[in-house]
Amino acid sequence: MSSIYICHFLLFFSVLCAAFSVNFGDDTTDSYWLLRTKSEFVDPVGVLDNWSPRTSLCTWYGVTCSDDQTHVMGLNLSGSGLSGAISPEFSRLTSLQTFDLSSNFLSGLIPPELGQLQNLRELLLYSNSLSSNVPAEIGLLKNLQVLRIGDNMLTGQVNANVGNLTELRVLGLAYCQLNGSIPAEIGNLKHLQSLDLQKNSLSGLIPQEISGCIELQNFAASNNRLEGRIPASIGKLESLQILNLANNSLSGSIPIELGFLSNLKYLNLAGNRLNGEIPSELNQLVQLERLDLSKNSLSGTINIVNTHLKNIEVLVLSDNSLTGSTPRDLCIPNSSLHQLFLARNNLSGNFPLGLLNCSWLQELDLSDNNFVGVLPSGLDKLENLTDLLLNNNSFSGTIPLEIGNMSNLMTFYLFGNMITGRSIPVEIGKLQRLSVLYLYDNQISGTIPRELTNCSSLTAIDFFGNHLKGSIPATIGKLKNLVFLLLRQNELSGSIPPSLGYCTKLQNLVLADNRLSGTLPPTFRFLSELFLITLYNNSFEGPLPESISLLKNLSIINFSHNRFSGSVFPLSGSNSLSRLDLTNNSFSGPIPSELAMSRNLTRLRLAYNFLNGPIPPELGKLTELNFLDLSFNNFTGELAPELSNCRKLGHLLLKNNRFSGTVPPWLGSLRELGELDLSYNIFNGTVPTELGNCSRLLKLSLDSNYLSGDIPPELGNLNSLNVLNLQRNNLSGSIPLTFQQCKKLYELRLSQNLLNGSIPPGLGTLSELQVILDLSENLLSGEIPWSLGNVVKLERLNLSFNQLTGEIPQSLGKLSSLHRLNLSNNHLHGQLPPTFSGFPLSSFLGNEKLCGPPLIPCSESKGQERKWLSNTAVAWIIVAIVFTSTMICLVLIYIMLRIWCTWRKISISSSDNEDLGNNRGEEKWDFEDEVRNCDDWNMNTMALVPSQDKQIFAFSCSK
Repeated sequence: MSSIYICHFLLFFSVLCAAFSVNFGDDTTDSYWLLRTKSEFVDPVGVLDNWSPRTSLCTWYGVTCSDDQTHVMGLNLSGSGLSGAISPEFSRLTSLQTFDLSSNFLSGLIPPELGQLQNLRELLLYSNSLSSNVPAEIGLLKNLQVLRIGDNMLTGQVNANVGNLTELRVLGLAYCQLNGSIPAEIGNLKHLQSLDLQKNSLSGLIPQEISGCIELQNFAASNNRLEGRIPASIGKLESLQILNLANNSLSGSIPIELGFLSNLKYLNLAGNRLNGEIPSELNQLVQLERLDLSKNSLSGTINIVNTHLKNIEVLVLSDNSLTGSTPRDLCIPNSSLHQLFLARNNLSGNFPLGLLNCSWLQELDLSDNNFVGVLPSGLDKLENLTDLLLNNNSFSGTIPLEIGNMSNLMTFYLFGNMITGRSIPVEIGKLQRLSVLYLYDNQISGTIPRELTNCSSLTAIDFFGNHLKGSIPATIGKLKNLVFLLLRQNELSGSIPPSLGYCTKLQNLVLADNRLSGTLPPTFRFLSELFLITLYNNSFEGPLPESISLLKNLSIINFSHNRFSGSVFPLSGSNSLSRLDLTNNSFSGPIPSELAMSRNLTRLRLAYNFLNGPIPPELGKLTELNFLDLSFNNFTGELAPELSNCRKLGHLLLKNNRFSGTVPPWLGSLRELGELDLSYNIFNGTVPTELGNCSRLLKLSLDSNYLSGDIPPELGNLNSLNVLNLQRNNLSGSIPLTFQQCKKLYELRLSQNLLNGSIPPGLGTLSELQVILDLSENLLSGEIPWSLGNVVKLERLNLSFNQLTGEIPQSLGKLSSLHRLNLSNNHLHGQLPPTFSGFPLSSFLGNEKLCGPPLIPCSESKGQERKWLSNTAVAWIIVAIVFTSTMICLVLIYIMLRIWCTWRKISISSSDNEDLGNNRGEEKWDFEDEVRNCDDWNMNTMALVPSQDKQIFAFSCSK
């Protein structure tokens, strides 16, 4: 029975072996090993479907057989869409001479076992995703002629054993992540014709031994980190046709030995640190077609001459420090030069007329130099020119009319010069291929010619910063390909032509800083590609067309400083909106909640309008919002708590509105806040302590509200604060000592509050305080801290209308930057610092005991009280003297009258013949004289009696 089982087992095993032989073949055959490697590949396209034991090996896709049809000589699976790994079992194909797996999606390592393929001549693995180091075993392939494994993610160094591949013709290691230096052993490769090491991270020197590659035709090591000098030994590579060492850190001068490379056609040394002059020996490179020495530090003059370099097609010398003018023989008639780039040097002189000989020239770049003078009228000799770049020089005069003859011109840069002229020449209208016209930053006046709109290929127009007048051509709509129209900062007037709406490809429209007026045309609805529109600083007016809401691609809108009115609703239709600025217009009504649909909005500026109502809570959905300015409007209500969701808010400006309620504590959660201005509203309550969490705050203005309570000491945590303004509130308590922590403060205003206590000496440590320190109109007491004299940058100091006492510290005299000072209406005394003499009296009024210039001298001040008492005594003495003198005079008058009266009596009694009436008349006359005399003395009522026994007369003197 057991023998039967054994027979059955042997039969099954033989069948299995037969099946295995059918599926995989003999393990001594190449087909066997190819079928095994097939299993490592992912073949989404099915290019390996015919790899089957049922078909002949030599018919398999990508396989090249030997003459006897038994061995694989070549395997080419390039660009087959394969992924997966490279199987080490490829090493079993011992007859393989060509192995090409390039341009696939293979990953993993390069199998070291490939070093066993001793017959291999070509190994092509480039353009995959292979990683790790290049295996050292590759150096065992003695017959290898082509090794191209670049454009992978290979790392590590170039192994020195690459020098063992003495039959190598092509070595391609470009576009990897190789590091280290180029091994000197590379010089052993005497048959090497192409060495491509571009786009790696190779460093160190280029080895002198490179001269051993005597058959080298192509040496490309650009975009690495090579340094040091270019070895002179390269000049021995007489077969060299291409030398590309661009974008490294090579230094020193260009070796003159490069002039010995008589077969060189392409020389690129751009983007290094080369210095010195361009060696004249380069003129010996008679086969040279392309020369690029740009982006170095080369100096001296240009000594490249076309008389020798007759085959030169491209000459790039931009971004150096070359001086002087361009050589006259840089171009010769019928020159092959197609591209000439001399930009960003220090070249000078007039426009080089010798360049007009380059009739085949297609691109000419003389930008960013020091060329002067007028543009030559013969410019149209360059009839093949497509790109003319003359920007950022000092060319003057007008644009030559002959520009219209340059029918192939596509790009014309003339910006940043001193071009004048009454207008842009109408001849430009002939340039049907003209695509870009940049004339900005010149002094061109006149109008924009209507003929310009004949240039149907125009995509970009920039006339910024000229003196163009008149209107925008009504035919602007003919420019169907126009993408950029930039006319900012001119003197254009009139309205926007309705035809502009037919420039349907327009993306950027910049008409700011002109004198344009009128309303926006309804044809704007056709500008569906419009991305940016700036109309600021004009005189546009009226409501916005409702159709603007159809412009869904609008991202940047700036209509500020115009006279627009009505609702801002039409501007809320674009979901792409990122910046909206309508400052200084006459818009009214509420903020449309639809603005919240523009989730990418970062800047919203609506200041200086007549907008009203509350802030829509929907704006809290604008999580990208950085700048919100609603100042100088009529907004009301409390701040919507939903705004706390705008975590990126850096500027919140709500000044001059009618917002009410308390200052919300959630403002402290806006950690990106750099500027908060809630001034001139009707906020009440206290200053929230949470504001101390806004560590990036630079400006905090809460002035002119109805805030009360103490100033929270947490504000001292604002270490970045530059401006703090809490004036014109009802704040009480003392000034927080923590303010001394705000070391970057340069403006501090706390005036017109109810603050009490003393001025903290710590304010004297705020060394950056410069604009103002204003503590006026409070209830502050105590002395002025001596430490305030350390704030030497301070320009304005106001401590007036407080209850400060003591002397003014002499240290304040060190405030040399101070140009405004007010210490008035306090209780200060003592001598002013000498440096205060230049301030007006008003700076110190209301302090009765201060002295020193500009007040009274302190010496007079010390005796002021005593001087006042002696004056009083003198006054009493004068009064006494006057009174005594008066009494003496009156006594004398009385005595004289008595004598006179006695005499009259005797005279009357002794006269027998005189008439009584006459005597009375004389009495009357004498009486009147006495009255006059009494009036002269200015006496009060007094009676004079001539005798005791008989009253002759009585009179009264009064005044």
